[in-house]
Amino acid sequence: MAITVTNAQGGTLPGVHIEVLGTSDRSGDTNASGQISFTGMQAGTYRVRFSGDHVVAFEKELTLRAGQTADVDITLSAAAPPLEPPPPPPPPEPVAPPPPPVGPAGEPRTLSVVDLIERELISNNQLRRDTLVSCSGNTRSTLIQLNQDQPQRLYDTAEVTYYVVAGEGAVRMDDRDTAIGAGSFVSVPRGTAHALVRRGRRPLIVLATVSGTPCEEPR
Repeated sequence: MAITVTNAQGGTLPGVHIEVLGTSDRSGDTNASGQISFTGMQAGTYRVRFSGDHVVAFEKELTLRAGQTADVDITLSAAAPPLEPPPPPPPPEPVAPPPPPVGPAGEPRTLSVVDLIERELISNNQLRRDTLVSCSGNTRSTLIQLNQDQPQRLYDTAEVTYYVVAGEGAVRMDDRDTAIGAGSFVSVPRGTAHALVRRGRRPLIVLATVSGTPCEEPR
């Protein structure tokens, strides 16, 4: 059995797989000329299957007579090109984090800290006195008067500064005390534990400013 496989334009098709099923089973692939031959086959009826990646599968029934060579010319249709996978979906648009909350805008204020202290001066039997100076957006300023040490504080999301108006004391950070007095300025970054320590007989008076969280939140 001599088989030649071509396409619709008459060109030969190499690499087509052929299975011959019947009295004498055979199989193989066509050569570069689109041909293949099977020898030593017995007479009878055979089912011939043609398949390949680039052709439409096809089956044909052939009868082989004794003492004869069957010349088989088969034209196969080209297989449709494989579908291209769909393009991957575009990456999701990055989602911007929501803006941090901002407290309401406060009213403009101008005042004398000295006059405020005179009006709000802490008494000897008071341990601490807080007087709100201003509150706007994410900034809160408070006049703090201490007759005892301030407990340790830590602001996770806010920065704090202290300006010493009067008195003597120390700021404690990293288990170390640094002396402060009238005119001293202290800046404490967020996430830093700290405490104010009073020294001497007079109250320690500081102007504390907390920024980074809505000012209406108590601090």
